[in-house]
Amino acid sequence: MRPPGVYRPQGDTELLCEALERSGALPGARVLDVGTGTGAVALAAARGGAARVTAIDVSARALLTARFNAFLRGVRINACLGDLFGPVAGEAFDVVLANPPYVLSGGNGAIVRGSARAWDGGTDGRTVLDRVCADAPAHLAPGGTLLLVHSALSGVRETLRSLRAGDCARPWSPAGPSRSGRSCARRPRCWRPGG
Repeated sequence: MRPPGVYRPQGDTELLCEALERSGALPGARVLDVGTGTGAVALAAARGGAARVTAIDVSARALLTARFNAFLRGVRINACLGDLFGPVAGEAFDVVLANPPYVLSGGNGAIVRGSARAWDGGTDGRTVLDRVCADAPAHLAPGGTLLLVHSALSGVRETLRSLRAGDCARPWSPAGPSRSGRSCARRPRCWRPGG
């Protein structure tokens, strides 16, 4: 279910779910889905064998949707209203998932509201991405995995530098080319701590 104003799962959501499945990190894992939207990725984690799934979204409408979708599918998730990692301060997870807004906008610096929060990444696509890169490493348990949807237009090198600064240094991309055979600009990336 997806009511108006909640990000509709698209190809990037599917890519993140596939990367999660291929990572092999789910069985028994503590999973955090940041910016859950409809809860599609959180539900995939729960169905994939995660021991505990926490889903966060800044939108109350999205959070209610994620809770309802979990109920409909008979899976348990802990759905928290809040901004990025705020509701889980001090907690660590085996898997952190994020599909932050990355669409480059011609924004004028105004605060993004409504459904645009789900896709508007600001003038360089990094408005939320920079915050995820800065905060995610502190929420990864030792040996944990970060799976992050990232646009090639949003500065992959800058993201790598930021994650390395947080001791997340080794990129891995299980997604490969898109179904059309072209290289995918929204390839989920997995960063594992260490060198």
